[in-house]
Amino acid sequence: MRVIVGITGASGVIYGIRLIEELNKNNIETHVIISDVACDIIEYETSYTIDYIKEISSYTYDENDLFAIINSGSFKVDATVIIPCSMKTLSAIANGYGDNAITRACDVTLKERRTLIISPRETPLRTIHLENMTNLSREGAIILPAMPGFYHKPETIDEQVDFIIGKILDILDINNNLFTKWKQ
Repeated sequence: MRVIVGITGASGVIYGIRLIEELNKNNIETHVIISDVACDIIEYETSYTIDYIKEISSYTYDENDLFAIINSGSFKVDATVIIPCSMKTLSAIANGYGDNAITRACDVTLKERRTLIISPRETPLRTIHLENMTNLSREGAIILPAMPGFYHKPETIDEQVDFIIGKILDILDINNNLFTKWKQ
């Protein structure tokens, strides 16, 4: 399996880092793009380093590298996940504005009818944010906001983060025990 992961300049970069860690544990080939703003947020919000993220990623790309292999439809990937996804990036994707490696990879994913998961991290949402998400959903993207559930009674922030990562892994059909599934 081959997955592109984009981490953009929204709060919640821990989600992207945890996703890469879990994909790495499952021997999934990862192609990672971290926006310039996300690099600053990683430093501000976490104790992780960019070097660590590069170390656990199969491949990494500069945000401005429009010649990266991931920007070609002939490069086969199983899915692209943007987590967290800023409203700027979401708007660019929804409007076909592929001006960097992240938005171009998403454009290719949509045009090739592959799995695209967008995890927006913003609150509250404006009408235009909702319209952009609706437009992406109409094109086949999966909108999975970073909104953890609480029915599994998380006790830590890590457990709340893992709930979202587990949901993404479920969509990718990757077995995981990151949260307790709903039982009746």
